Amino acid sequence: MTPDERDRALADLPRWRFDEVRNGLAATFTFPDFPAAFAFMTRAALYAERADHHPDWRNVWNRVDILLTTHDAGGVTAKDIDFARAIEGFSLGLIPARS
Repeated sequence: MTPDERDRALADLPRWRFDEVRNGLAATFTFPDFPAAFAFMTRAALYAERADHHPDWRNVWNRVDILLTTHDAGGVTAKDIDFARAIEGFSLGLIPARS
């Protein structure tokens, strides 16, 4: 994926940014509590296993930090963009709407 293609895809994913140091897509999700964060991670884990594409992530209580990169391709691919879009869907209903 070219940098222009990546940046165009990220325009539709405002929570996500390109992390130059780790050569991947990064986002942070904050939930009301640990059970909501864990439910989100479970949904994402099931998707990852089916797609055979696993995130680098970290969870602390209600926060989940995610990095998506296709290691064997050396950076961001369409698989990462598709996963980021899926992850956005998994978060719906778990994160309270902003007022």
